[in-house]
Amino acid sequence: MDSLIAAAAQALAQGDVLGALKRVALRNDAPALSLRGIAMARLGEFERAKALLQRAEQAFSPRETVARARCAVALAEIALVSRDLGWPAKILDTAREVLEAHQDHLNAAHARLLQIRRLVLIGKLDAAEQQLNRLDPSPFTPVLRAAYELAAAGIAIRRVRATLAEAALARAQKAALAAGISALAAEIEAAAVGLKSPAARLISRGSDQPLALVEVENLFASDLVIVDACRHLICHKHMAIPLASRPVLFTLVRALAEAWPGDVTRSALVAHAFRGRQADESYRARLRVEIGRLRRTLRSVAVIHATQDGFALVTRRNKNVVVLAQPFEGDNAALLALLSDGESWSSSALGLALGASQRTIQRGLDSLWEAGKVQSFGRGPARRWTAPPLPGITTTLLLPVSLPSD
Repeated sequence: MDSLIAAAAQALAQGDVLGALKRVALRNDAPALSLRGIAMARLGEFERAKALLQRAEQAFSPRETVARARCAVALAEIALVSRDLGWPAKILDTAREVLEAHQDHLNAAHARLLQIRRLVLIGKLDAAEQQLNRLDPSPFTPVLRAAYELAAAGIAIRRVRATLAEAALARAQKAALAAGISALAAEIEAAAVGLKSPAARLISRGSDQPLALVEVENLFASDLVIVDACRHLICHKHMAIPLASRPVLFTLVRALAEAWPGDVTRSALVAHAFRGRQADESYRARLRVEIGRLRRTLRSVAVIHATQDGFALVTRRNKNVVVLAQPFEGDNAALLALLSDGESWSSSALGLALGASQRTIQRGLDSLWEAGKVQSFGRGPARRWTAPPLPGITTTLLLPVSLPSD
């Protein structure tokens, strides 16, 4: 490695992107191309960065397997930041194995952290946690340690473990200060602020109040029966009844929970669950069937009593009932939450993250675009979607995750 390449690499490691570019801007050899690509990625020029890194990967000889693997890792990071979640994950896995085989443990750890971040984005938290547990952060550089703690915080946040997330972010902030990279410190600070912003709403006895993530964590530790509208679960202590794959039943139990301790009329339940205008005999028969199914599903925590006008939810041992809802709701709430992270998403990546078909995602995007809530740029496969952050709301904390029942 010549002195200019070494100096450029050192500048990049310290966050001095322009200083790195000054040293290699006019060079077209493979090491310079790779450094230029990384620098352009740091400046947000992802398409240019991708082209440079692809040229660098081709310019390295087949015997330079470590250099080619590092280029593959850099391309994977660009794909992740660009929300190109369909990028072949196997390529990153192969690059990580090459780096591990050649004792390049730090870059191999960086590759694994990229895999973890992708798994968190698409809601596969168990797999992400397993990958994170394989890493030993003790030999990491401050930058890599900050990335490790950010990944740990992301998993804890999505699992509604505010205490663990706060501790991980504190360690990440300490590592970022040691690295001396202001942009990294700002990212961690933004995550810490988001941790204290409203993450959900508590609906109980006609009241509606915002909750920060730590308050949501405390809620799950309480003795209440919780109808979790964020993840479509019925929770009580350590028991969870998943209803993500049974939307009619969840709609019914949420309506009953919001009216608790009162009842809900049959007409209102028909309107909620079937969107029927009148509770005619056909709808009433269908409602009886679904209520019967709901009774069997909830028998461990509650019973459903028929009243003169409709039905009422009665918990066992007279436990109170609350509803946990997202900060904002609607047909495209989860879609808007993803888009509000400040990154640009393709429709295919959104579908992968939310487990929905591309046609469903496109209908939602069209609806949000007509309402002026999202913007798009590019055409065809290169089209990307984004939305401005919603002030005062942490929209991504309680996004749907992949549940065992799904």
